[in-house]
Amino acid sequence: MAKKVKAVIKLYCSAGQANPAPPVGPALGQHGLNIMEFCKQFNAKTKGREGIILPVIVTAYEDRSFTFIIKSPPSSILLKRACGIAKASSVPHKEKVGEVTKAQIKEIAKIKIEDLNTNNLEQAMKIVEGTARSMGIEVVEKKSEVSKEAESNGARPGREENK
Repeated sequence: MAKKVKAVIKLYCSAGQANPAPPVGPALGQHGLNIMEFCKQFNAKTKGREGIILPVIVTAYEDRSFTFIIKSPPSSILLKRACGIAKASSVPHKEKVGEVTKAQIKEIAKIKIEDLNTNNLEQAMKIVEGTARSMGIEVVEKKSEVSKEAESNGARPGREENK
């Protein structure tokens, strides 16, 4: 007979860096799960992807055992990494904070396709493009020369230095 599910817990943890401190400890502890066991298993499975925030779905059972599924990173994190920005635009339709190419969108879509509600790569690309637009990131065919120059100087595109 199958184990009886007590709770399903959704967490966001940095890959390879789970520890019993909040938010992991309290979320798992209130269901009586072994927090250190989860941290060890999660860190072992996510070794090599350090620094990326990953969604985790933990299924807690009545006998205090658990299983967990690691999902792909959120599109917003992958887009920010592709653009080299720390924060998305607060006014996305007026203020553009960066740009990504169709090739970068395609790579992000390949990573995300297993967690999206489509199996078609073209549709997955449209979903990621929509996320980019809502973050104030412009989707272009190829990186413009101004953007390449700005990235090499460490500045954001579209911003000029006051002299």
